[in-house]
Amino acid sequence: MAKAKERVSIFDTTLRDGEQSPGCSLNRREKLEIAHLLAKLKVDVIEAGFPIASPDDFEAVKLIAESVKGPRICGLARCLEKDIVRAADAVAGADKSRIHVFLATSAIHRRYKLRKAESEIVKQAVASVKLARKHCDDIEFSPEDASRTELPFLAQVVEAAISAGATTINIPDTVGYAIPSRFGELIEYLFEHVKNINDATISVHCHNDLGLAVANSLAAVENGARAVECTINGLGERAGNCALEEIVMALRTRADLYGHLKTGVRTQHLHNTSRTVSRLTGMSVQRNKAIVGANAFAHEAGIHQDGMLKERTTYEIMRPEDIGIDGSELVLGKHSGRHAFRHQLQGLGIKLSSSELDDAYVRFIALADKKKVVYDDDLISIAREEMEETPGVFMLDYLHVVTGTDTVPTATVRLKKGKETLQDAGCGDGPVDAALKTIERITGVRGRLIDFNLQAVTVGKDAMGEVTVRVSIGSDIVSAKSASTDIVEASARAYLSCINRVLRDRASGKKGKSSARKPRAA
Repeated sequence: MAKAKERVSIFDTTLRDGEQSPGCSLNRREKLEIAHLLAKLKVDVIEAGFPIASPDDFEAVKLIAESVKGPRICGLARCLEKDIVRAADAVAGADKSRIHVFLATSAIHRRYKLRKAESEIVKQAVASVKLARKHCDDIEFSPEDASRTELPFLAQVVEAAISAGATTINIPDTVGYAIPSRFGELIEYLFEHVKNINDATISVHCHNDLGLAVANSLAAVENGARAVECTINGLGERAGNCALEEIVMALRTRADLYGHLKTGVRTQHLHNTSRTVSRLTGMSVQRNKAIVGANAFAHEAGIHQDGMLKERTTYEIMRPEDIGIDGSELVLGKHSGRHAFRHQLQGLGIKLSSSELDDAYVRFIALADKKKVVYDDDLISIAREEMEETPGVFMLDYLHVVTGTDTVPTATVRLKKGKETLQDAGCGDGPVDAALKTIERITGVRGRLIDFNLQAVTVGKDAMGEVTVRVSIGSDIVSAKSASTDIVEASARAYLSCINRVLRDRASGKKGKSSARKPRAA
């Protein structure tokens, strides 16, 4: 096998494939915030979106291309002229740009989706790469569903795409069907049978349907791939993608195996980036998630604790500070001043406008009056809600619930919309149900609760409860988080946030995630 390069390029697709997660919807400001964090993390490529999917996607990619410096900015396109031209326009303002074109190649896709013969697939791929190359020097080609494509045909398509001018060939495991040993053999096969393979970088894009995305990516790297496509927290369609933090830390931690391979990622920013993406997308990170989960560096078993006290490496293969957990969390209270509050938010990577900072500080003082101490996660929850609230939509002004074993649960809710105050009361199966039904009565928007999750933000009996909801409103599916020491209030705020997002998007002419029917990609 030809000797491969020693640098492993990290291609982040959180803003494209990650945003395709059901219920995960980001506005332009949120996408730009994540893009700046990815640049700080020093990923090599940011796939900023799918420009043809919607006007909003196009504008977001264009904004990121013009504003974010450092990484190469990439736009996705099907092997169609209109897609390619749109992507080229979107990334034109970047210092370094890339157009990523894809076309399905597997027999099942050829037969049922494209209804094209092998020769037609090759012809379309070559023409698209050549067209993209007229607009940009850096072109990536993906044979969608590569892991289920016949190997001889896959090699033929790859060789033709490289000859046409593709500088990166991405091998996607689109439906997470591969297993590590076979996926490694697939990459090895390409190196052995594609004559011009050293003229392009071989990349992989693995989905996690069988929980093997990281393992398959590592197997590909072991066999010559030198770029990995991944997302923060493993976000993505269905079961998600290869998690950026996991692949990067696996390569770093197992230097005994991968010491000759390096990424340029600044791992000390992983933890903060993970928390920010979770905050903005509303997609919670499970507590036992590798690398960035709340329990990743927690030790409860007595034997483990004893070993840790004697020698840290007995039970820790990574240091918390390697991913940005330094153990120096500043605990704030009601006597903490505005300066300490602002300093702590800046340390968490949160940027608020002057008015948002003022309102967030008022919320902080109100929370500090209820709690003895306010932790970082409390501050993140406060800041997130302040950034999400938009003038012209509904804001919760008052909530009172009556409940008990022999009482019909009743909620009285007062909302504000600009200068207008609206109030109503209603009953339900419980205090949360009563509050949500009353909000629906006031706003005139009915939704169906698909998912409801409650977890403590911090420790102690006075910990804030963070509620994450996923709601179907008409053809839109949206999610939101809110936190409060009162879980009924948190539930009401999260539900209201979903309603506000749908109303705001509809007013601006933007379709929701499920109604937009975006073209799906590799």
